[in-house]
Amino acid sequence: MTTTMKAVRLHAFGGPEVLRYEDVPLPRLGPGEVLVRVLAAGVNPPDWYLRDGYTAVPGFNPPVTLPVIVGSDVSGIVAAVADDVRGFTVGDAVFGMIRFPSFGDSAAYAEYVAAPASDLARKPGGLDFVQAAGAPMAGLTAWQYLIALGHDAPNPFQTVPHRPVPLEGRSILINGAAGGVGHLAVQLAKWRGARVTAVASGRHQAFLREIGADDIIDYTATAPETMARDLDLVLDTVGGPSTGRFLRTLKRGGALFPVFLGFQDAQEARERGITVSMAQVCSNGAQLAELGRLLDVGAVRVAIDSTFPLAEAARAHERAASGHLRGKIVLTVG
Repeated sequence: MTTTMKAVRLHAFGGPEVLRYEDVPLPRLGPGEVLVRVLAAGVNPPDWYLRDGYTAVPGFNPPVTLPVIVGSDVSGIVAAVADDVRGFTVGDAVFGMIRFPSFGDSAAYAEYVAAPASDLARKPGGLDFVQAAGAPMAGLTAWQYLIALGHDAPNPFQTVPHRPVPLEGRSILINGAAGGVGHLAVQLAKWRGARVTAVASGRHQAFLREIGADDIIDYTATAPETMARDLDLVLDTVGGPSTGRFLRTLKRGGALFPVFLGFQDAQEARERGITVSMAQVCSNGAQLAELGRLLDVGAVRVAIDSTFPLAEAARAHERAASGHLRGKIVLTVG
C-alpha cells in the first residue's frame, strides 16, 4: 500500500478557498482502530465552523493544530484492522461519524481514515456509499435529540444531560425540516408515532409530504410561530437567537430543542413552563447500526442535495453557504 493519499486540509482559517486538496501521509492504525478506504464523505456544519476557525461560534476557541484534515462523516471499505478489533474484517462496507466531537481529529475528507471501531457500523446493503456518507452526523443528531442520547459525555450546553421526550401520539414541529438533520428528524418522529408539522420553504412541500410530514408551513409566506399552537415539542434545527419565537407555539409542559446555539429567552420559557434543552451529538456506532436497519428497509431515507468530487470540496462548502438545502451534500472519493 502507498504511504501517501489525497486529502483536503486547512493550513489557515478562512472561506472555502482555504481548502487545499493535496498529498498527505497515510494515517497510522492505532489500537482499537479500523482503516477505511473512503468512498464518500459527508459535509456538515462543523466542517465549515472548523474551516472558519469557529468565528461563527462566539466565545468558542478550541485548540486546533494546523494543518488539519477537515470532515467527520465517511462511508467506505475496511482496508485493515488493528489486532484487538473484533466485528470488522477487511472488505467490509462501513459508515460512521469519526471521533466526534473533535476539533480537527476526525480527518474524513481523505482517501483513507483511521477510525475507532466503536464509531463504525456496517453499511446497509440497500444504501449506496453516497447516501451512507450523508447519514451519520445528521442521523445521529436527530436520533440523540429525539430517540436516545446514547452517551454520558458532559453536556457543554447545559449542566444537566439532554433527555428526549416520548413521541408517540405527540405533536412535534421541526424547523428546517428539509435540511440534513431536519429531513431525518421528520422521518424518525413519524416512525415513533408523532404528528409532524414541518417548517421549510414552500418549494420543498412535495418532498416533505413524501417523507411523512402531516402539516407544512412555508416560512417564506407565513411566520410559523403564528400558525402552530399547542405543540408538545419543537425541534429547531436552525436555532440561533430567533429560536425563542417557538415558545408561544408550545403547550405548558412542552419542550423546545434548539440544535444550534443562540437561545436567549430563558425567563419566558420558565414562565410558560417549557423545558429548553440541547445536546452535543457524539459518535456511536451502535446507534448508527440501529439507524442503518431503518435505512435498509426504507423506513427512513437519506436525501442527497448534491455531490462533489473530493478535489472540489471548496465548491461543496460554497453550496452549503448558499443555503436552502434539501438533504445532504456529499463528497465522492476515488
